Amino acid sequence: MRGGRPAMVLAGGAVLAGSLLVVGPAGATRAGPAGPGAGSGASAWVAPAAGHDTPAGFWYGTDSWPIAVSSQRPYREPVIGGYYGGYIGMAGNWAHWLGCGGQLAWSATNAAQANTNLTTYHVGIGTGVYWFMGGPGVDPHYSGTTAEAYAWGRAQARRAVWDIGFDHVTYPVVFMDVELPGIPPAPDNGWNSVYTSPCSGRVRTYHVPPQVDRADFNGFWDYIRYHTRFTPGVYSSPGVWASIFGTGSASYIPHTDEWTYMDDTDSLADPPSGWCLPSTSTCARFFGGVTASAPQALMWQWSGGGGTHNGYGDFDQIDANRQP
Repeated sequence: MRGGRPAMVLAGGAVLAGSLLVVGPAGATRAGPAGPGAGSGASAWVAPAAGHDTPAGFWYGTDSWPIAVSSQRPYREPVIGGYYGGYIGMAGNWAHWLGCGGQLAWSATNAAQANTNLTTYHVGIGTGVYWFMGGPGVDPHYSGTTAEAYAWGRAQARRAVWDIGFDHVTYPVVFMDVELPGIPPAPDNGWNSVYTSPCSGRVRTYHVPPQVDRADFNGFWDYIRYHTRFTPGVYSSPGVWASIFGTGSASYIPHTDEWTYMDDTDSLADPPSGWCLPSTSTCARFFGGVTASAPQALMWQWSGGGGTHNGYGDFDQIDANRQP
């Protein structure tokens, strides 16, 4: 449990101090409600350009792993310039919670810088959070029913809210991170396969019905919406979303706030303006019935996610005009 988050413990027992938290096995975790069952680092700062995000109300920001930001105040967006408009960090992770290892991609320094810009200079959104979401297939009590999947989503939301209590969160949306990460203990995070146990890495069944996946999503969504001060949202991409929820009614979420990571680029040379990279066809694509013009289209991770590598980290565009 922390006044500050634990240091990063590396293989062999080495410790990386500072704001980065990567927590492995359960011994290094924050204390809290028991579970229901058993990258990259900072880069050197590059002097910012004179640019700023457009149109008015849009901000540049970063997420997850630390990125070095200048000491100049108001803080500036690394590499591309403009004001540092927000930081979105991983509040929690289903695998870490259940003692399966897992990492927490969080920078206390970037969060503090984003909050300073908001509270002192009225710049940006401050700090937001997401929860690395487990699908029904990593539920310790998986039964194949929508009722159990709903309970599993709700349990994750309760834990997410507990984790958020350790962070100074100013942005009102809590995002479910729904993706197929390709990493242990469950490469699909239990959305498309059922595992023999959450930490085993061994698949029991290579199928989860879309309606069961959606019940998991609904359990989290409902708890955040009706039992907290936050608004539920989701981070994903059109392709991943369809591969989990299909294209029928289970995939349809037109009234849910979204953060997408498609399309994307590995170049930071021409930052986006209004959901598109200048002079290209690369634009933000949302999912589940939400379009870029919808009020639910809130954020775009335009570089650093989805397998792209820019040499620094994750860069985001945030539309504060649509902030709930």
